[in-house]
Amino acid sequence: MDYFAGDPRSNRERMLAGDYYIADDPENGRRAQRAVKLADDYRQAAIEDETSARPLLAELVGSLGEDAFVKPPLFVDYGERITIGARTFINYNLTALDVAPITIGEDCQLGPNVQLLTPIHPIEPQPRKDKLEAAKPITIKDNVWLGGGVIVCPGVTIGENSVIGAGSVVTKNIPANVVAVGNPARVVRTIGDGNA
Repeated sequence: MDYFAGDPRSNRERMLAGDYYIADDPENGRRAQRAVKLADDYRQAAIEDETSARPLLAELVGSLGEDAFVKPPLFVDYGERITIGARTFINYNLTALDVAPITIGEDCQLGPNVQLLTPIHPIEPQPRKDKLEAAKPITIKDNVWLGGGVIVCPGVTIGENSVIGAGSVVTKNIPANVVAVGNPARVVRTIGDGNA
């Protein structure tokens, strides 16, 4: 079946527009390979000297805020669609599948093994078998803490100052100033001024 009849765009153009596409675009392949190499170069350089490794991380991601730090290794699709705000700390083994934009705000803390997953696939068997996919952006606002092993699903926004408990799976938007836990993550309390 020709899913793209009458659509002259490349699969990369479809991906960038947030539409369904097939992940066989040569330019996507080139950019993905570049990301794999840069991520590995960053890991290797960080073994020797974290300061000299930073330029490699800045080259890998789309935007890297002042004093932001990512402990290697990290795993990305392209890297270029990831924004990391100032003073954000990201622990080991971040998986950030940036088919759609991933925006991480300022002063965030992400525990080890966090997964930020933008890709979506059709529920219907045939289009999925035909390798159609798309993606929805993920936005993590300022001063969010994601505990270790948190999974954030496509299209989710997490409001500022919120905390997501370790191992939670975030399938829907989370408002600002709350604690959410579980699978799927649910708000369990509000964070007020002066609460530790």
